[in-house]
Amino acid sequence: MQRRPAQYYRRDLSLIHHRGFGFHADACAPGILALLEPALDRKGLVLELGCGSGLLTRHLIDAGHRVIATDASPSMLDLARENVGNAEELRQLVLPDDPIPPADAIVSVGHVLNYLPDEASLLRAVTAATRALRPGGLIAIDLCDLEWAEARRDSPPLARIEQDWALFTKFSIPSPDRFVRQMTTFVANADGSWRRDDERHDNVLIDTKLVAQALHSEGVSARVLTSFGAEELPAGLHAIVGTRG
Repeated sequence: MQRRPAQYYRRDLSLIHHRGFGFHADACAPGILALLEPALDRKGLVLELGCGSGLLTRHLIDAGHRVIATDASPSMLDLARENVGNAEELRQLVLPDDPIPPADAIVSVGHVLNYLPDEASLLRAVTAATRALRPGGLIAIDLCDLEWAEARRDSPPLARIEQDWALFTKFSIPSPDRFVRQMTTFVANADGSWRRDDERHDNVLIDTKLVAQALHSEGVSARVLTSFGAEELPAGLHAIVGTRG
């Protein structure tokens, strides 16, 4: 199958995300692992959407799960192969059109589906994922609700500077259902020079109740929650958890 070039998370931003932003996966992991205990008991297969560099994948594998880890970004998958090479499989999967393999559980953190171009594409991806869920299976994902933009409407630009990388981010909200981050990265080369790259990330925001309704229409009983477990999700980021009856 011909692959489309990755729009998001090229080499440098992928590396920065891996080195400096693992806290979200670490915080969500205990709650997700607790939800996945029935799948672990029956040695079911866990499909991870948007695995990135494998930050959550590592927790899943360490807990004993069989995992197919997927991402749209080739650069992220390169990092995941370095960090969690013992996954059942690592593959590129570009939503909403690529086929989704059947699984006993589907998980995703980092509001992966918000990177799709519009609400219709997001709901189409949710439907496709739900149809890949085997009977008794669990889906647990996080998504940015419309509240995400409201909570960040007046956010000033952010800068994070480390010894060998720096990230500068400017935010904008062109419409109530859009959240944009304009990011400039600097990463040190081996010779001491620095290289620069720019990425614009457009996230579509959605009323997460619509996602729960889409799951219900496919036979999955779903809830919109404030967290997967005991962690505190950022304002406007909702956990959606459902089980196929």
